[in-house]
Amino acid sequence: MGRRLIYVPIIHTEVDMGSLAESFKKEYMKKYGTHKWEQHLKKINDLWMGIEERLNQKNLCYNHVRVYQDGLPVCGKELQIVRDIANSGGRNHQLLLKLIRKGATLMGTEDPALLIKEYQLIKDATLQTSTGKDNTGHKNYIAERDAFIANRIDKTLMDGETGILFLGMLHKVDEKLPSNIVIDYLIYHLPFKEALREKKKP
Repeated sequence: MGRRLIYVPIIHTEVDMGSLAESFKKEYMKKYGTHKWEQHLKKINDLWMGIEERLNQKNLCYNHVRVYQDGLPVCGKELQIVRDIANSGGRNHQLLLKLIRKGATLMGTEDPALLIKEYQLIKDATLQTSTGKDNTGHKNYIAERDAFIANRIDKTLMDGETGILFLGMLHKVDEKLPSNIVIDYLIYHLPFKEALREKKKP
């Protein structure tokens, strides 16, 4: 039967960024202005509408689906974390809850220790206390995270199952997965929402 992974590239929302969100927002608005920030938020909203629509079109049997999420640690409290972020308005995590209600199994995806290390690096960079060496370290942590995620998927995705991986665009987990996992890229582009509207017109 084989194993299949739907690979969903994502853009993180403000809610996903947690305590770093305000700094990111200020920096973005300082560089591009308020209007561009509002456009940015709209594009992200459209992105998630499009992702959800495309997943719906796949008509998956969710009892045989495992969901893997960027930034979700293997910790035993995965569902509570997802609920908390979803309740704060996180579109990504709201979609996760919808998939879980349909029968999908939520999987802890990342090494908690690596997440903490990377968070500190990003925080330092945001506060302008990091150096060029730290930036290299950031790339190295992403590579380590990717290796952990790929191994996690390989060890938990069973024959006959489909995985859905929501992952930021800097990651390259697909390059580290074994060849017996067939990857289905859910490529989303922003005009997709408008295309859907056109299709639905009488």
